[in-house]
Amino acid sequence: MPAGLDPRFTALPLDALADAALSRARALGATHADVRVVRIRSGQQMLRDQALESSTDATDLGIGVRVIHDGSWGFAAGITLTVDGAAALADQAVAAARISRPLTSRPVELAAEPVHVGEWVSPFSIDPFEVNDAERIARLVELSRLATGPGVDHVTANLDMTDEHKFYADLAGSRTVQRRVRVFPQLEVMATSEGYHSMRTTNPPAGRGWEYALGEGWDLDTEVAQLPEWLAEQVAAPSVEPGRYDLVIEPTNLWLTIHESVAHATELDRALGYEAAYAGTSFAKLETLGSLQYGSPAMTVRGDRVTEHGLASCGWDDEGVEAQTFDIVRDGIHVGYQLNRQMAYEQGLGRSNGCAFADSSGHIPLQRMPNVSLQPAETDITVSDLVGQVERGLYVTGDKSWSIDMQRYNFQFTGQRFYAIENGRIAGQVADVAYQATTTEFWGSMEAVGGQSTYKLMGALDCGKGQPGQSAPVSHGAPAALFRSVNVLNTEAEGAHA
Repeated sequence: MPAGLDPRFTALPLDALADAALSRARALGATHADVRVVRIRSGQQMLRDQALESSTDATDLGIGVRVIHDGSWGFAAGITLTVDGAAALADQAVAAARISRPLTSRPVELAAEPVHVGEWVSPFSIDPFEVNDAERIARLVELSRLATGPGVDHVTANLDMTDEHKFYADLAGSRTVQRRVRVFPQLEVMATSEGYHSMRTTNPPAGRGWEYALGEGWDLDTEVAQLPEWLAEQVAAPSVEPGRYDLVIEPTNLWLTIHESVAHATELDRALGYEAAYAGTSFAKLETLGSLQYGSPAMTVRGDRVTEHGLASCGWDDEGVEAQTFDIVRDGIHVGYQLNRQMAYEQGLGRSNGCAFADSSGHIPLQRMPNVSLQPAETDITVSDLVGQVERGLYVTGDKSWSIDMQRYNFQFTGQRFYAIENGRIAGQVADVAYQATTTEFWGSMEAVGGQSTYKLMGALDCGKGQPGQSAPVSHGAPAALFRSVNVLNTEAEGAHA
């Protein structure tokens, strides 16, 4: 049976805290005020060679108050969950706004949003924190044993778990409570006898419960059992000959290219130069919106906060904006940005599309990435169909290292495994591969995408942004896709020349 809100969170005096902070902010002349009470429980367990190396279980609970006063932002946060404490935070937030007023170039205004009242819980069956340590560790040991085989010198197993509750209220009247649960099991095998080689599972973190670690939503046991064979093949694989290749890229690899070259590049604050921390600015400037040829006509990318099990899915964002879906690239043309309420109003782009998020009560909400996904073909084009169109190429699966410039334009990506494609058939593994391109060149070379049967929802728990830094979970869905004549580097040769 699906789980609901944790009564230990809903038993907190949420409405009283909100009333105290909002009424005080209104009395001080704030034109906007919002309150967030956030509890985040995070846990991690790590095994090496079937032995427990570390185990953590921590809870962060606090309250944040944000105001607009005389056209300027003010923010204050604390851990004292009392009516007096909440009112005091409103005082501090207004004081911060008054201090920052001389530095505010234009008065802050927000795009309009309807009032929302409600509850939302991400879809999961088993609360991972209700599973005892012994059972969780036993599952990781079981997977570690499956990953043990000839040529495997070491096996690591990791489990990350998060249970996030958020209460939001604002002066307009919105009041929402939501819960998001995330789980990420991962196995990696290593061989050290002939240099260092590693291979890990390609499963993503997911907006699911403990059931995900047991195999619901991803056949983890089958993938883990194949790791020794894949690792042995990699150790023996010939080094790739650099040059131009057609690529058929699995979503287990392509999601990261989407994240770095599309999702970060279409954050409006980066495009405007307001934000550069972690990932730079963007080549996708506002003046080219609606005309920039981002990729081929096969490319349609959507942002959303509604995908089932998506890491960025929610009921409402951290400015009270209802979750929605919107186009970022349509038929190869850049048509939309990720927006928060301030950016939407400031640039005359209408309603926010719900892209505000703060990773704790102690941080102010930033414009953050929703789920950003490449759409599949309407017809059922299979991986075999895509591979069959390639005479000489590479089949790419799993993500690994990457590099991209500060304009999100020049990049290179490696992967977990690369297989030669010869005359429309997948052959053996090749090693030392990286593919390199500019963003528009790469996406412009995408000739075809697979159908829904090839689509997978991937993602990461730790997308970084801001100063002080914040970390956000985000999913990226993608089908398999065919790219023509992409430049392939030999990483071993490139490293020798560096």
